[in-house]
Amino acid sequence: MPRIALYPGSFDPVTNGHLDVVKQAVVLCDRLVVAIGVHPGKKPLFSTDERLAMVRAVFAPVAAKAGCAFDCTTYDNLTVVAAQKHGATIMVRGLRDGTDLDFEMQIAGMNEAMAPDVHTVFVPASAAVRPITATLVRQIASMGGDVSAFVPKAVVASLKTKFTG
Repeated sequence: MPRIALYPGSFDPVTNGHLDVVKQAVVLCDRLVVAIGVHPGKKPLFSTDERLAMVRAVFAPVAAKAGCAFDCTTYDNLTVVAAQKHGATIMVRGLRDGTDLDFEMQIAGMNEAMAPDVHTVFVPASAAVRPITATLVRQIASMGGDVSAFVPKAVVASLKTKFTG
């Protein structure tokens, strides 16, 4: 039975922190599904199609190098339902610090109650990417700051286009 993992998030934009999680996740599973949450009440910087393109461009080569099948998708319901829909028995969540752990433990507990067959796996962020958040990246980029240390090269170009184009 193949090990299928779901890595959910908004990916607005993809950061080096997300990339760090994917690099760790692809060795834990046979197939990784990156799932972009789409919520009608939120106004992301990048469209769903732009985020899907970023996810594919940045994560697919990492998965291929590790010999892990890769797919990306969107969802607009409960994350645990998206995991079940894709046959995932692993939910990958990145942790930067204790605050993330407290929040993610609550979510993992609720998900376990709703779907006992989906197991949450916490992946600790590497030291170099712990301070990175997509929110901070968007703020820095919107004010003309250099975000090249925080996001993959392809994403730097996308951010520049968003804020200067």
